Amino acid sequence: MRKTLAVVGTSALVIGLSVCIGHAAAGPASGTSASGAETSVKGPEQGPDSSAVVAVESPPAATSGATGGGTSPTSGGAAVDPAEAVKRAQANLKAHKSAIRAANGDTYAVKRVIRDGNGTSHVRYGRTFKGVNVVGGDFVIHNTRDGKFAGFSAGHHAPLTINTTPKVKDDAATAAARKAFEGTVAKAAEPKLLIDATGQSSRLTWETVVEGMRPDGQTPSRLHVFTDAVTGAVISSQDEIRSVAGTGKSQYSGTVNIDTTQSGNSFQLRDDARGGSTTCDMNNSTSGTCTVLTDADNAWGNGSSGNRQTAAVDAHFGSAKTFDYFKSTFGRNGVFGNGKGVQSRVHYGNNYVNAFWNGSQMTYGDGSGNAKPLVSLDIAAHEMTHGVSDALASLTYSGESGGLNEATSDIFAAMVEFYAGSSADPGDYDMGEKVDLRGNGKPLRYMYDPSLDGASDSCWSTSTGGKNVHYSSGVGNHFFFLLAEGSGATKFGTSPVCNNAPAVSGIGRTDAASIWYRALDTYFTSSTKYKDTSSANNDARNYTLKAATDLFGSCSKQYRAVQASWTAVNVAGEEAACGGTAPSTSTSTSKPTSTLSTSTTENPTSTSTTTSSTTTSPTSSTTSGSTTGPTSSTTTRTSTSGTTTTGPSPSPCAPVTNDQKISIPDRGRPVTSSVTVSGCARKASATTKVLVRSTHPFRGDLMITLIAPDGSMYRLKNANGRDGRADVNSIFTLNAGAETANGVWKLAVQDVFRRDTGTLTTWTLTV
Repeated sequence: MRKTLAVVGTSALVIGLSVCIGHAAAGPASGTSASGAETSVKGPEQGPDSSAVVAVESPPAATSGATGGGTSPTSGGAAVDPAEAVKRAQANLKAHKSAIRAANGDTYAVKRVIRDGNGTSHVRYGRTFKGVNVVGGDFVIHNTRDGKFAGFSAGHHAPLTINTTPKVKDDAATAAARKAFEGTVAKAAEPKLLIDATGQSSRLTWETVVEGMRPDGQTPSRLHVFTDAVTGAVISSQDEIRSVAGTGKSQYSGTVNIDTTQSGNSFQLRDDARGGSTTCDMNNSTSGTCTVLTDADNAWGNGSSGNRQTAAVDAHFGSAKTFDYFKSTFGRNGVFGNGKGVQSRVHYGNNYVNAFWNGSQMTYGDGSGNAKPLVSLDIAAHEMTHGVSDALASLTYSGESGGLNEATSDIFAAMVEFYAGSSADPGDYDMGEKVDLRGNGKPLRYMYDPSLDGASDSCWSTSTGGKNVHYSSGVGNHFFFLLAEGSGATKFGTSPVCNNAPAVSGIGRTDAASIWYRALDTYFTSSTKYKDTSSANNDARNYTLKAATDLFGSCSKQYRAVQASWTAVNVAGEEAACGGTAPSTSTSTSKPTSTLSTSTTENPTSTSTTTSSTTTSPTSSTTSGSTTGPTSSTTTRTSTSGTTTTGPSPSPCAPVTNDQKISIPDRGRPVTSSVTVSGCARKASATTKVLVRSTHPFRGDLMITLIAPDGSMYRLKNANGRDGRADVNSIFTLNAGAETANGVWKLAVQDVFRRDTGTLTTWTLTV
C-alpha cells in the first residue's frame, strides 16, 4: 500500500506524515509448516475428521529471534527450532481454543514464528471463517521454553457465528466504492468478501480496491472501500497510499557519506551493501521511467534544491540510515526482513507537497515551489517504518490501531535521526521540521507535547479513536517521549502529564525503543488499541508491559516507567503497581473519593511478577469483563454459596491455610472457602497478604474477593476477558488495617464467563 502526505485544501496544509501498506484483507495462504509438512488444528466443535488447516505463510528463517529480526530475551536456554515452535503452538492452540475465541469453521494460518534466545517462542496466526478472511482475527500463541502455554495476544472478542452469505451483490459494492472515491477513477478491482472483527461485533463486508488519482491530479490513490454486505452502506475506507506529506552534499543533513556502485566510468546511486537500494529521478513526472542517478566523480549534489542530485543524496542517505538502524539495533535485515533494499524516487510531480510509501518503494515530491523536497531524514525513516510495522503486526490503518501505526513511524523516525548523528540535523522529537510543510517554520508534530500542533491528542480519551490517525498518534508519541526522556522541562521541550498524574522519569531512548519494538514484533495484533475497554489483553499498555518484562524483568525500573508513562497520558491499566497504588481503571478524569488498592505478585515461590491490580471507588467497581460489587472497607454484609471449610490458626497471628480443593462452576455462583484466625489480639495489617492458587484454563474468567469477619469485602482480582493466561498463582497484598484480625475470613471465587471450569486448590491468609 502507498502512504503519502495528506494535504488539506488549496493552502496545502499537511495533515501528517503517513505511509501505505496493504490492508490485511488477503485470503488465507496455503502452504506447509516449518518442517515442510501440513499441520492442522481442529475447530472447537468439529468432528474427528474435520480440521482447520494451518499453513506457514513465510519461511521461519526470515523471522526474528535467533534467525534475526528482533530484540529478544537471550538469557539461558537456546532458541527453539522453528518447526518445534510451530508444533508447540499447535498443541497449545488445541488445548486453549477458548483463549483465541475459536469457532467451528475457523481456519488458522501461521504467518510468522518469533524465537527468543532463551527458548521461548511466539507464533503469529491469521484466521479465516468458513473460507472468509477475518480482519482483526489474527492472534499470537506464546510458548514457554519447555513448550507450555504462556498466554496469547488477540483482539477477537467472541467466537464467530456470522452468516457468510452476502445479501448485497458484488456489483453493488463496486458501484458504492466508485462513488466513494474522491478524484479520477482508473479502475476498480473485483470485490472480496471479508469479515470485519475489529470492533465489538463482527460483520460481513465487501472490500473493493479502487485505483486512480486524487483531486490534485498527482497523488496516486489505491483506496480500499469497505461496504456492509448486508445493508450495502459504505462503512469506511483506507488508502494504501498514506502520505507525509561516495560523498554527497544534502539539503538537510549536510555533507554525508553514501554507498554507490561503479558502472564503467561512472557511478550509480545503487547501494549493494543494503540489498541493492537505488535512488532514481522521476523528472517531475507522475508516471513513466524513473532514471537511476549517475555521476562521474562520485561526489553528489551541492546542498541546493537547484541541483537535482541534492534531493537524491538526502533520500539515499535516509534509506541507508533506516536500513542500518533496524539491522544494528534489532537485527532486522531491511524493511522487509529479507535483506532486500528499497527504491527511492525523487522529483515526483510538480510542486508536489507530499511523499509516500507504496509498500515497496519511497516517492518524494519537491514541495511548494519545488524548493524544499520532502526528503528529510525523519520523513524517509517515518515512511519506511510503515513497511516494518506492516511486516510485524499489520496494524489496521484506522482508529486507535491507526494511531499506533503512525506513532510507530514517528517513534522510529526520531530514533533513526538520533542514530544518524548528523550535526546539520541532530536528533530531536520534532517531525518534519526541516521541510517546513506548514510554511510557518514550525514542525509538523511535536512528540513531547503533541497538542502543540492544534489537533493531536496528548492525552487519551474515548474520542481518540475517532480522529485522523495522524492526530490520534499523539498519545503514542507522548507516551514514548515520557518513557524515554521523562516529563517536565527537557532539552527537547516541556512535556506535560495528563490529569495531574505523577511526574515521570525517563529510562533513555535505547531501552524505550527496545520495549516498543518488542511489543510490536511479539505482541501487537492488527486491532491493538491504546486502551481496549472490551479486551484488556489487546491494548498497548498491556503489551508494552509484557515487552518490558521480557527484556528487563517484571517490576524493573523500565517496567515501572512503562506503567507511569501510560498513566501520564491517561491510559490506565489493571496490572499491579509494583508495591504502590495502582492506577485507576476508570476512563473518567474524575478521581474516586477514596480508594482501595491491592497489588498482586505472580509465582510467589519464584521471582515475583507483577500482573494485576485494581483501584476502585468505595461503592462499586466496574471493569470490562467483570461484575460489579462493593470493594471498599465499608461494611457490606453478603451471603455466598458453596463449600465452606474452616482451618484453625496454628499460632496467634501466624499464616492460616485452607487447602481443601473446591470446584469452580462455569459462570456460576461464587464458591467460598474459610479460615479462622484466633489468639491474634490486634488489627489486621496494612500489608495483609492473601496467597491464592487455582487452576483454570482462562484465568481472566475469575473474580476473587476476600470477606472479613464483619462481612466487609475486598476485591482482590477483577474478571478480565482479555487475560487469557492459565491458572492463578498469586499473592495479593491489601490494606486491611481497619479489620479485627480474629474471626472467620472467607475467600469467594466466581467464574463470570462461559466455556471453562476451574478449581480453587489452596489459599493462605497472613493478617
